[in-house]
Amino acid sequence: MNDLTADLLTRIKNGILREKEEVLIPNTKMNVELLKVLRTEEMIGEVTTVDEDIKVELLYNDTEPVISTLKRVSKPGQRIYVSAKEIKPVMNGRGISVISTSKGLMTGAQAKSQNIGGELICEVW
Repeated sequence: MNDLTADLLTRIKNGILREKEEVLIPNTKMNVELLKVLRTEEMIGEVTTVDEDIKVELLYNDTEPVISTLKRVSKPGQRIYVSAKEIKPVMNGRGISVISTSKGLMTGAQAKSQNIGGELICEVW
């Protein structure tokens, strides 16, 4: 497995499509940081470590999932970098973009407010 971030996004998307309450994701530093960003934005529920995996609780409003789309932007074959000026709102502010900066992973809004750019990892709405 070369692209663990795409694997994380796919596992969450497949869990939502199958209406699962939780999914297991491989435990890597990048996955942990990405899940922290999603957790602080209240797009996923509790995140717990189970052996060598991470158990992620998926959130639903009534029967609709909180997350409808996960889109991988920067890929191992084509990295996409953005400056602070190039960071745009996702779905008119209803979604988030996750950016890998020199200060760690953060949302696009946080990176823009701190005036730093970086690699655009994914967009979630």
